[in-house]
Amino acid sequence: MSAQHATAPVPGPSLNRRRRQGRGPRPLLYVVASLGLLVMAAPFLWMALSAFKTKKDLTASPPVWIPSAWTLQNFRDLLDQLNMPQYFLNSLIVAVLVTSCNLLFCSMLGYALAKLNFTARSKVFGVVLAALMVPGNLMILPLYVLMNELNLLDSYMGLVLPFAAGAFGVFLMRQFMTTIPDELLEAARMDGAGEWYIFWRIVLPLVRPALATLTIFTFLGSWNNFIWPLIATNDPDKYTLPVALATFANDPNRTVGGGNGMLMAGSLLVVLPVLLVFALLQRHFTQGIATAGMK
Repeated sequence: MSAQHATAPVPGPSLNRRRRQGRGPRPLLYVVASLGLLVMAAPFLWMALSAFKTKKDLTASPPVWIPSAWTLQNFRDLLDQLNMPQYFLNSLIVAVLVTSCNLLFCSMLGYALAKLNFTARSKVFGVVLAALMVPGNLMILPLYVLMNELNLLDSYMGLVLPFAAGAFGVFLMRQFMTTIPDELLEAARMDGAGEWYIFWRIVLPLVRPALATLTIFTFLGSWNNFIWPLIATNDPDKYTLPVALATFANDPNRTVGGGNGMLMAGSLLVVLPVLLVFALLQRHFTQGIATAGMK
């Protein structure tokens, strides 16, 4: 016992100094992180609180953060002036279809690029990487011409088909699937499993974090997409929520105070589904980000 105590290291002044230095910056980091969070959350808090303000609070000077009287009148007026259920349904249909198509097609192509040997695999992957470098705005005009030739404008198919698969989703799924051991798949093949069985029953359950990450990014991008639905739809019954709100914001007939309150209420309705999807998939999303960071 005495020998163990004799050989145990005794903390010296330099070690204690390093420990104090390691603990020192933590409060400062918390303060900086809190300030950054406040700056990022301030616009969202202003929007959420303004959705429940009266016209008097919306036009008050100086601005009022907390409503003096909470009201749902902005939501009632919004429902009276805009066909919000139809616009919400349009956005939901488009976002769900785009997300589902991306999960299916991107995971299939990612599996092929990661685990199947075929002649042009490296060339196909090169095309995917090249597509990542092309700005999306450059594709708007060709897509519009193509959808017009196919008579798909002013339709759900015209809103979904151009975004049914994306280079980012293929790249993400391919990178995750490369981490799956080849021995596991070879063992399944030796047991008589086909490629479809391996893909559905073995590979997809192992890449749930990647699927959750792709779901969040795709749903968010499709739900908030504004440029393409604005160009591809002329029928108001096919407007998505962002297009309908932008059209209402540019309407000269809306009143300033009440109109701004309705805009805040509509913006809050646009944000809530995205927050719900993120809350449901947060655990898998953070796991996917952590796994990607360890590669």
